[in-house]
Amino acid sequence: MQDLKKMYRAIAGDHFPSRMEISFVDESGRQTLFYEKAGWDIEGEVKGLRYGENPGQEAALYRLVNGNLVLGGARCIAPGRFLASDVALLQSGKHPGKTNITDADNALNILRYFEDRPTAVIVKHNNPCGVARAETLAEAFNRANMADRVAAFGGCIALNRPVDKITAETVAAQYAEVVVAPDFEEGVMDVFSRKKNLRVMAVPNMARLAQYVGQRVVDFKSLMDGGLIVQWSFTPQSLAKEDLLPACATHEGKTYTVKREPTAAQYEDMLFGWLVESGVTSNSVIYVKDNCTVGIGTGEQDRVGVAEIARDKAYRKLCDRYSWEAWKIPYNDLTDPGRRAEIQARVAAEKGGLIGSTMVSDAFFPFPDGVNVGLTEGVAAVIQPGGSLNDHLVIDAVNAAGAAMKFTGQRSFKH
Repeated sequence: MQDLKKMYRAIAGDHFPSRMEISFVDESGRQTLFYEKAGWDIEGEVKGLRYGENPGQEAALYRLVNGNLVLGGARCIAPGRFLASDVALLQSGKHPGKTNITDADNALNILRYFEDRPTAVIVKHNNPCGVARAETLAEAFNRANMADRVAAFGGCIALNRPVDKITAETVAAQYAEVVVAPDFEEGVMDVFSRKKNLRVMAVPNMARLAQYVGQRVVDFKSLMDGGLIVQWSFTPQSLAKEDLLPACATHEGKTYTVKREPTAAQYEDMLFGWLVESGVTSNSVIYVKDNCTVGIGTGEQDRVGVAEIARDKAYRKLCDRYSWEAWKIPYNDLTDPGRRAEIQARVAAEKGGLIGSTMVSDAFFPFPDGVNVGLTEGVAAVIQPGGSLNDHLVIDAVNAAGAAMKFTGQRSFKH
């Protein structure tokens, strides 16, 4: 019988060159970005990526080492400011593949906005499955993990503070592929060494992560015929309460305005959710509460459907959390009818933890049916770009529910 597991242990050959240059040429001259291939010293041999998205796909990681690009007044990030492309591999087990690096990168993409307090981001397949900030790193990780314990299995855990032993023990109790942090306190690596295939990555420059807010990079998208789409990376503009816009619209000469102002806590959740949203694949809707994700819906074709998926996930994940906390049994494995009924009743009464939450949408609601999915569950605040022809109907729905809403004036698609 063929050993199918063997393909995951294999290391694809890397025939990519050690250096790469990309030039942009116009009538004023040439601007060139210079890259060098990255690798890690593993057991005395320098190795690059294990493989690409799938076994058998060769891949290489390159760092921007020189050059710059200025177009229309926008400037590319300065070369040599390594972060995601230059992590120190403290423990490798199986050395990293492409998805490990891109998961870590998207976690850092989100973490850059939350330097003010300990924050944990857990990413799976380049989407966050749990994000939380708290007063301690251990609490932030536990909240992020319990937000979607099932999806977090085998994920990439990124933490924005040096990892202490309490947090390390909690992390080591789960199965994870990667842990990324700025540093690791004494004794932590002894804890992680018990997980032989865990990749542990130090990002010393994470202390400067906030400096990357608003910084742009050139984003390349390859087409199936070898063509390229080139764009500047997305930078969220709504970083503070003052950046948000009133939710108002004019229709047939009448002005519609959301009546209720958000509370201080809701403003905080709005901004937290909007910045987490920048790392979520579109079409997406997420729900957040008390600086923690409650339900994340990603990559759908319609906004009603993704709002429903995020809602349904909130219910399922809360069932799993209560089952795990009470009996250390995943909800899907809970066979006792009485216990299942007890959890279902509790979660139904709490509407999946959505009562009082904030609903975040990466694009406007074309009709009120999308926002009504959340409002029906007790959502108390909504943040979205605004700009729909039917904004007035959405505003009416929010007012009828007694909720608050703010516009960002900026779409946040990520594909």
